[in-house]
Amino acid sequence: MSNTEHKTRNLQVLTLLILLISCCQLSAQPQKKLIEVQVAPTETDWTYQTGDKVEFEVRILKNGQPLSNCQIRYQTGLEKMPPEQQGTMDLKNGTVTIKGGTLQEPGFLRCEVWVEHDGETYHDWGTAGFEPEKITPTVSMPDDFDEFWSNAKQELASIPIDAKLTLQPELSTGAVNVYHVSLQNVQTSWRGNSRFYGMLSMPKEPGSYPAILNVPGAGVRSYGRDDRAAAGVIVFKVGIHGLPVNLPAELYQALGSGALSGYQNFNLDDKDLYYYKRVYLGCVRAIDFIFSLPEFDGERLAVTGGSQGGALSIITAGLDQRVKYLAAYYPALSDVTGYLHGRVGGWPHMFADYNKTKHPHWVQTVGYYDVVNFAKKLTAAGWYSWGFNDHVCPPTSMYSAYNSITAPKELHKFLETEHWTFPEQREQGDQWLFEKLGVSGAK
Repeated sequence: MSNTEHKTRNLQVLTLLILLISCCQLSAQPQKKLIEVQVAPTETDWTYQTGDKVEFEVRILKNGQPLSNCQIRYQTGLEKMPPEQQGTMDLKNGTVTIKGGTLQEPGFLRCEVWVEHDGETYHDWGTAGFEPEKITPTVSMPDDFDEFWSNAKQELASIPIDAKLTLQPELSTGAVNVYHVSLQNVQTSWRGNSRFYGMLSMPKEPGSYPAILNVPGAGVRSYGRDDRAAAGVIVFKVGIHGLPVNLPAELYQALGSGALSGYQNFNLDDKDLYYYKRVYLGCVRAIDFIFSLPEFDGERLAVTGGSQGGALSIITAGLDQRVKYLAAYYPALSDVTGYLHGRVGGWPHMFADYNKTKHPHWVQTVGYYDVVNFAKKLTAAGWYSWGFNDHVCPPTSMYSAYNSITAPKELHKFLETEHWTFPEQREQGDQWLFEKLGVSGAK
């Protein structure tokens, strides 16, 4: 086979892999409903200058046609804050324009609309951004932030990796071997050293490869093969809970609704015992493991994930400069203290109903764990993506982190997305990673 034919074949394989990966995301898309509620700012980029007045165009559709003679209920205001205005309107032809007001400082103004039809309630929203690139964070940077994490990483470095790999024949293919991996992590408060688990997808063909660390969204689940490995990249997909990632689904469901329910706030009163300390260091340990692999080229390393995984992508790259690239989708854990300053904070919204008397140390602790403070430490080039309609990770919180980054960065906005991605969005993120990593056949 000639070199040109080889490159063409690689390009075809890579394109197919991206399409397959994108198709896997379809299950995360919202289902289309009988009645469509469409709400959008009238500016095509949904973005305004402070002081500008925004209008929201509302369309109620059934079978693709405007729904006549219906009544809507609406409210406008800052994300997840009490509404500034609300009311009802009668729609004769299924369309109306709502005057949403304005903002005098950078932020986001959201219009939510409800309509009832045949006993069912349908709901959607649109969000206008006012100079979002000027949003600044509210979370404080602890004076000993660098010292705290330097000491934590030194503790981790003193613990052997003790990697245990178990081949998973049922997940492996002709091109990719899959291993269940167990690594030794830092100790918990009373149980001794913990473990950190993941699934390693490794090209079978001998060679020197770049690597991707795939960090997870919130929840508890198993992990399987990552088909990006067939394009010529090592992919290590990790869990964060100190549990094997190849157990029956029923176990994860039980833990998610039981012992691990609300883990995001476990021990938040103590910066040394907070749940995420072991998680963040586990991600560094995952990088230690990748660098121990003889198949890794020792240089080209990226980290990626969405939501909690978007947060962990930024955090891991901020903690460990061995990461050269990151792709983060709608990062959580960003500027969580926003609620204490009259605006929304990031997931998991622990300050939405904050009781200072009950939890006096929460504000101090989150400074060591908020994405914003790791974003300020980044040196890795980053690809970032989210939409304006995200309720889970509000854009105000994400811009607080993004605007704190001084490393090379690019933001890809998919405006109408909520807490999900379009297949094309994932395809673009993967393609950016492939190009940066120099994966053979990348466009």
